[in-house]
Amino acid sequence: MRKWVVIAIILAVGAAVLVPVVILVDPAPLMGDFHLTWGQTRLNIPVFWSLCASAALALFYFVMKR
Repeated sequence: MRKWVVIAIILAVGAAVLVPVVILVDPAPLMGDFHLTWGQTRLNIPVFWSLCASAALALFYFVMKR
């Protein structure tokens, strides 16, 4: 049970931290992305891509921990 809580925390925090990095890469928009309009600028917040990057980091963490 504790392992799944740690994975969920790593996914959530990692996705929040990686959003600016993923925005710089400018991936193709997918379903589930947030679209914000700030003045004349339209921002796409890539939720799915940042969750994928965070999942890869969580997997890397658990592989390297062993």
